[in-house]
Amino acid sequence: MIYLPDKQGRPDVSIIIPAFNEGRNIGEVLRRIAMIDWPLNRIETIVVDDGSTDDTVKEAAGFPFAKLVRHERNQGKGAAIQTGVKASTGKVIVIQDADLEYPPEHIPQLMKPILTGEVDIVFGSRFKGNHQGMTISHLVGNRILSLAASFLYGASITDVMTGHKAFRREVLNSFKLESRGFAVEVEMTSKSLRYSWKFKEIPINYAYRSLGVSKIVYLDGVRSLFRLIAEKCRPRLSY
Repeated sequence: MIYLPDKQGRPDVSIIIPAFNEGRNIGEVLRRIAMIDWPLNRIETIVVDDGSTDDTVKEAAGFPFAKLVRHERNQGKGAAIQTGVKASTGKVIVIQDADLEYPPEHIPQLMKPILTGEVDIVFGSRFKGNHQGMTISHLVGNRILSLAASFLYGASITDVMTGHKAFRREVLNSFKLESRGFAVEVEMTSKSLRYSWKFKEIPINYAYRSLGVSKIVYLDGVRSLFRLIAEKCRPRLSY
């Protein structure tokens, strides 16, 4: 059961689901979120439809507990995450992809180390858990980007492009996200580590999507590498 935030305070956790043409998957994602035995009563779920042309909006609208925010045109995953963060009110922000490659059942594990005060950021690592069906190009690209991030920012990162990330709200409030596309994954990582927030990875299971089409392409990997390097060279700013 998902409980809407009470009138006395903000929710403990906001789950942001960026979605573009995921009409065949979004309903199952939301059904599985609703079935989780949440340790907290105040959970909000926000679906950001990024200009879908299929049944994504129709499917998401069938789940009253989920707040639906829409982009009139497709702007990219980074833009959808930025919109979701602005619309959210939770103390912890969790990113959940809409393609069902990342099981929603891992969300309680992602948010627990933050809620207990152990760390500020948690990534679900596919390479510390089980990963099935990942394409060679995605595997090699992610390995290269993770090694680059580890080297540039002095942290041990195995899965920088994971779609399962959780942040204390103060982390995302400490900088401004700019990437509109998939490079937002490395931007969130690089800026978080530059600002010295505490970080850890936990193992998660991953299985390549069985329905729908992947939106990430080769150029996204190139853009992400340039973003990692560019963020390292930029002056640190506060917001």
